[in-house]
Amino acid sequence: MQLSSACYAGDMTLYLQPPNAQEISRLDAVLAERRSDWWDQFYAQRERPVPFFGRAPDEHLAAWVEAGQLAAGPALDLGCGNGRNALYLARAGFAVEAVDYSAAAIRWAAERAQEAGVDLPLQQGSVFDLQRPQGHYALVCDSGCFHHLPPHRRALYIARIHAWLRPGGVLALCCFRPEGGSGLSDSEVYERGTLAGGLGYSEAQLRAIWGRHFEIASLRPMQAQPADAERFGAEFLWAMRAIRRAEPAPSAAL
Repeated sequence: MQLSSACYAGDMTLYLQPPNAQEISRLDAVLAERRSDWWDQFYAQRERPVPFFGRAPDEHLAAWVEAGQLAAGPALDLGCGNGRNALYLARAGFAVEAVDYSAAAIRWAAERAQEAGVDLPLQQGSVFDLQRPQGHYALVCDSGCFHHLPPHRRALYIARIHAWLRPGGVLALCCFRPEGGSGLSDSEVYERGTLAGGLGYSEAQLRAIWGRHFEIASLRPMQAQPADAERFGAEFLWAMRAIRRAEPAPSAAL
């Protein structure tokens, strides 16, 4: 499928020019493979050996909290899954809100929060329908949401996170490295009508995508952890800590 020149400026640079509403609808229809019911089925099978179905928080998130590189404050966990990172942050003193596209994931996170005796506000829905106050959050956490976004949604996603974070606020991002993703380019995503499990990013691509509006303070491969460790880590994932610059929000619809 050929993308219109209005929103496509070359592979991995689609985020520079967010498409208009009509183009978004058209491209969303091309990539309709993973609606909320797909993710509900995914999270309903809790006993499967999925690495991030455990209770351990991401190793980099815990390391940054313990090193004082993430100051406690209002936090938003996007794509929270079963709540493992949100619960860790709540215990560490953050006022956490957690969101996931899957109702099954939200139910699981709610059960874990109740079991732990932690107050964890949860919301089911798309990040693109989410309404949150601008400049409110000290931290936005994304562990596995970004690499499941189609290319034409990148700019909108970046704009929303930038708007929700206060100046100096931090984005803690975990996403696929090239070897962890599908290997598809942006153009191939639309030609085939699939993300094929998620997109992998090189270091240069992440710096180009996020570095325009964030200071990238740390970008490294996750440190692999044993299956029974107190922290989660896999080498096919990136760990990025990016600080929101004090500048106007990117020119994308919020």
